Amino acid sequence: MVAPASPLRVGVLGCADIARRRILPAMAACDGVEIAAVASRDADRAARTAREFGCPAVDGYAELLALDEVDAVYAPLPAALHARWVEAALRADKHVLAEKPLTTERARTADLLALADARGLALMENVMFVHHPQHTAVRELLADGAIGALHGFQSAFTVPRRPAGDVRHDPDLGGGALWDTGVYPLRAALHLLGPELELVAALRSSGPEDRVDTGGAALLSTPAGVFAQLSYGLDHAYRSSYELVGSEGRITLDRAFTPPADHPPVIRVERASGTEEIVLEPHDQVAATLNAFASAARAGRAPRDAVADCLRQAALLESALLKGGRPLTP
Repeated sequence: MVAPASPLRVGVLGCADIARRRILPAMAACDGVEIAAVASRDADRAARTAREFGCPAVDGYAELLALDEVDAVYAPLPAALHARWVEAALRADKHVLAEKPLTTERARTADLLALADARGLALMENVMFVHHPQHTAVRELLADGAIGALHGFQSAFTVPRRPAGDVRHDPDLGGGALWDTGVYPLRAALHLLGPELELVAALRSSGPEDRVDTGGAALLSTPAGVFAQLSYGLDHAYRSSYELVGSEGRITLDRAFTPPADHPPVIRVERASGTEEIVLEPHDQVAATLNAFASAARAGRAPRDAVADCLRQAALLESALLKGGRPLTP
């Protein structure tokens, strides 16, 4: 157990870009978290990263999991490696914050969440945008009837192509647009429309030289007939947005998924009477995620709604993978 007054001592499994660029700096600035160690299969890389953040370096993931001074781990590994190392961390009695997707198999995700629950450990998937209050504000607008009866949801998350050799383009490491960028609009749909969403259709595409899907789209529906149209990609102009369409107007949000900590969100509400822009205070969703993880570790379990969303997301991703079939090429 983590002492209530003590910071959560987190070891980092790997020196991925997101760890070095976003998570480790946020950990260093977070009062409730302490960077206990950084591990890599490349000893020099671990040493460089550890030196930058003033913590010990460890040569190898198993060696880090054996440290008594580590309460929890953050796993920014390629998706295909998550299941193995998340399970190893849980069996070493460490709380786990794992990059999304938690695994690339619905059944494996369910097994790991059940294992964490049985051992009294917090296992959280690192979907950071759900911790940003801009989405709570959107939920409140919907509940207040700001755009009348909700009829539709559209969302997109697309990013420019990464350099050759990037893990996102390696099928053996769990690469592909569905796992990397498709998670965002899908999780947003679950967050705003609820867990009863069902997949209606899905399509994935790739370039002639690609070994993974580099784009895709999905259509989902709630039992009440609210449709969700999602698109995602790894070889596109940057887009990070969603829109909700109702009987009396629409709500739009840009910079929905990866807003910088100093970005003041703008929620646009368009009605026949005109457009209202609601400007919110900037918020650091990375710090908010780390604080939520530290709280979960002290409680000995992840929040039940987060676990339920993770499970439903895994089921819908698997459905999209199966219905989308083999990626289409030009």
